Amino acid sequence: MSDYNLIKNILKVLPLVSLLVFSCPSDLLSNIDKKIVPDNLNNIAYSFAPLVKQAAPAVVNIFTSKAVKRQIPPLFVDPFFRNFFGKSFPNMNRERIERSLGSGVIVKPDGYIVTNYHVIAGADAIKVVLNDRREFSAAVIRQDERSDLAVLKIEPHGNEFPYIEIGNSDDVEVGDLVIAIGNPFGVGQTVTSGIVSALARTKVGISDFNFFIQTDAAINPGNSGGALLSMDGKLAGVNTAIFSRSGGSQGIGFAVPGNMVRTVVFGAERAGKLQRPWLGANIQSVTQEIAQAIGLDRPVGALITELHPNGPANRSGLVVGDVITQIDGHKIYDTESLLFRIATSKVGEKANLSVVRGSVIVPVIFHLETPPEVPARQKTLLKGAQPVSGATVVNLSPAVAEERGLNQLLTGVIIIGIEKGSPAARIGFRPGDIVLQINKTRIVSVLDLIKSTRYNPTSWHLIINRNGQRLTMMLPG
Repeated sequence: MSDYNLIKNILKVLPLVSLLVFSCPSDLLSNIDKKIVPDNLNNIAYSFAPLVKQAAPAVVNIFTSKAVKRQIPPLFVDPFFRNFFGKSFPNMNRERIERSLGSGVIVKPDGYIVTNYHVIAGADAIKVVLNDRREFSAAVIRQDERSDLAVLKIEPHGNEFPYIEIGNSDDVEVGDLVIAIGNPFGVGQTVTSGIVSALARTKVGISDFNFFIQTDAAINPGNSGGALLSMDGKLAGVNTAIFSRSGGSQGIGFAVPGNMVRTVVFGAERAGKLQRPWLGANIQSVTQEIAQAIGLDRPVGALITELHPNGPANRSGLVVGDVITQIDGHKIYDTESLLFRIATSKVGEKANLSVVRGSVIVPVIFHLETPPEVPARQKTLLKGAQPVSGATVVNLSPAVAEERGLNQLLTGVIIIGIEKGSPAARIGFRPGDIVLQINKTRIVSVLDLIKSTRYNPTSWHLIINRNGQRLTMMLPG
């Protein structure tokens, strides 16, 4: 038997092994729908080089820096010790510069770059270095902590930048070949390859929208914000995190899908806040016990447990007990799947839902709307001799709840900021705390909170909601 026939027979017996070991031929790149295993020597000889040459110039290195003040031990603040040491007393006001690195992808020829939120969070200065070693200062256009994405902008000065088109991540399938490009450990731009190991990973716990592409392409620290490329040369996702016990790649990496990336980039190009549709309902994943109780043959879908009276779910005809199993043809496996699909849909359009109601499948037309800011925020910095002094508060509305990833049916007053050294900080209040009651006054609005703290009682009795837990504080007046 000739060498050629021997190789050909091996490939027929072990098609999956050949898919992992050998790269796709260039004719596959022109037609992504024709996914075949290489079956001859000529196909095996091809490499990823043409694809990398096209995409690599659009993947950038991101360097950030921020000033961090040194922590001063309380003893050293005492004037006695400062006088005792005199001029030799160390300068405790000195700041140190904290630096970090990551990766990013140019997605528009006019200099829009997408990266991870955690790469640039809190940075005072951001420098972008292109593959050709050009350096630019970058401005932050959009920060979206909920999706762990951020959009930066560098000025082209009359030139167009190389860029990677954002692909439709719904076209990605398990087993597809992918390429990861980034700057691992700061060694410089690096290319790795692998396959899509899984889709719709929803139990990762990285961001509010847990819906990730999993890949075994090597991803390491510094790859965050880099490109995950599909074989058509488009951006399948943005590399975000790894599962690792050692800090290095163990073959389990996660990427934010391209459809979420597109939503955030599109929002950054438009003036104002990033607008996402809202469901207007509380939901929970269907467990095996719930499936048996309502007559489903398997635990899939999102069960509606509560409806906002003025929300789109209620106005679309959904009722408590409905189980949403599909949206626009995409299967809904759990609550994370549904929230991702809603968040990546376009405001102003309609979505077609498949709902199990009793033993009947009911079609529902759902209107994709932005959550209303009712009541108005009434942002207020609280002052005076009272426990919540130094806290900045706003009225909770569906819009505020959506922004912060909270239950959209919550009402009341939420703390969004705490001044350092203020009474609220010393007592232990935190951003995200919801003030429910002060003494005997139920707090429904910011006005209620202001009125309840105007007098000086002999003691303070406060009830707050912190991460879903009800906490009680008793403080002297």
